[in-house]
Amino acid sequence: MVRETEISTQFGFEIRDLIPQRGVYLIKTNKGNKCLKKVNYGPHKLMYIYKAKEHIIKNGFDKIDKNELSLKGLPYAIVNEDLYVVTEWIDGRECDFRNDEDLKIAAKTLAKFHLAARNFVPEDNLKARNDIGKLPYTFEKRLTTLNKMKDIARKNKKKTEFDILYLDNVDFYIELAKKAIEKLDLDAYNRVCQKDLNDKVLCHHDFTYHNILIKDNGDVYIVDFDYCKEEIQIYDLATLMVKALKRVDWRLEKANLIVDNYNAVKPISVDELKVLKALLAFPQRFWRIANRYYYKEPGWSEASFIKKLREILDEKDKYISFLESF
Repeated sequence: MVRETEISTQFGFEIRDLIPQRGVYLIKTNKGNKCLKKVNYGPHKLMYIYKAKEHIIKNGFDKIDKNELSLKGLPYAIVNEDLYVVTEWIDGRECDFRNDEDLKIAAKTLAKFHLAARNFVPEDNLKARNDIGKLPYTFEKRLTTLNKMKDIARKNKKKTEFDILYLDNVDFYIELAKKAIEKLDLDAYNRVCQKDLNDKVLCHHDFTYHNILIKDNGDVYIVDFDYCKEEIQIYDLATLMVKALKRVDWRLEKANLIVDNYNAVKPISVDELKVLKALLAFPQRFWRIANRYYYKEPGWSEASFIKKLREILDEKDKYISFLESF
């Protein structure tokens, strides 16, 4: 339940209407339309994200969901220990990854964002959220988890449909994970990490269609920086490619379209390309859906888990064919 009066008082506007959207609220106020969101993390992390966004804007990329400040000058309101943020409402359509022009726009926009998302030095009291250098550990840990979840499924006396599907396919994805780990050139990866550390880069970390909004006038905005952190920027390009390619049957020409348009704005180094191929080769989506299932992430029904898993399994041949040709 959103306490409109407290939020209105803290931000200094009158809420005239409140309309639920995808995980947020469109609020119509006497000072224009705004986006209201309840966040599930604390003020420390929120201030890090706010400072990062302000830095990116000052660096020349202002097409993001800029935070509104409260009357106290804070980028949030606290209501009964819940934390709310208000950002400008971006009135645009979601990027369509099945459309070539939108794919070009997404790739070029990501590259422009990456050029501005650098030289960020957090204040001493804001601990940096830094994942640079952790990829080999992450790959190994997730490979271990695939095996652990295999044991969980095998030990279940009354196996679910998900258990059966997982057990029938997990060995294939374990081998894929091992190959991705072998594919990751550690020397190339370390060079990419060192360069991005030196450049003090930021990564959006959730660069997908619903976080890319295209306005009628052609302006393209990136929104929802909840996962923003210091990470090698090629990670964002891998995310964009996976999110897009799964919707277009893992077609090689679509992958090249994304890479070429990103590269035209921000050149991809030979080392980054090697890391990108390893990121694409790791069966992240198979690991994630199983991890959510076996470690009981709330909010999803059994049917939803099975549907998601079947979607991943159904595209297996096209995915492998893509990996062999990219």
